[in-house]
Amino acid sequence: MRTNQAELNGATITLPTAADAALSRRSIRQYAPATIPEADLRELLRLAGRAPSAYNVQPWRFVVVQDADLKANLAAAAYGQQQVLRAPATIVLYSDMGSALDRMPEAMHPGMPADKRAAGVDSFRASFANQTVEEREAWGNAQSNIALGYLLLLAESLGYATSPMLGFDPEKVKALLGLPAHVRVTALISIGYPAEEGFDPHRLPADTLVEFR
Repeated sequence: MRTNQAELNGATITLPTAADAALSRRSIRQYAPATIPEADLRELLRLAGRAPSAYNVQPWRFVVVQDADLKANLAAAAYGQQQVLRAPATIVLYSDMGSALDRMPEAMHPGMPADKRAAGVDSFRASFANQTVEEREAWGNAQSNIALGYLLLLAESLGYATSPMLGFDPEKVKALLGLPAHVRVTALISIGYPAEEGFDPHRLPADTLVEFR
């Protein structure tokens, strides 16, 4: 299987393929106390941002929570899930279509002619003009789940364990982080070096989930 070389923690490592990462990934709730280098977190989120999105709108946003007091409050907002406290960092992934609409000109490919870029921005904004804020943010949240999948596989490929969490009080999370009221919190993701193997995953047979027509 094809592998790639990359720099991580100041050393050259061999990255597994996406297939390797998908097969090896576990949800981990016990973490070693070692911190994650900021450069690694930045690279992980840069790569996660390569996820595709309709219109290339990229509505996802990330907040990396490392402060101990803030993690404690975040754990409380996540109904006491201890991996928030045990991991050196928890990433809050949220969708902000208000910001995405404002920044849409930046998302248009710079190689497009100026008139087509302007028309594309107008067309995109018009498609949401008659939607409620809730409808608009639900659409952005669905797009942000694509970035979540990318993030989980990328973290695994870079040697980091994760645990995605959908159980939390979104209003409390937004209040803790000072996020706008309209945004949708997609997931919390604890990340760090694993201190356990995690459960051996069980999945339904692919043939029970797939049809060819």
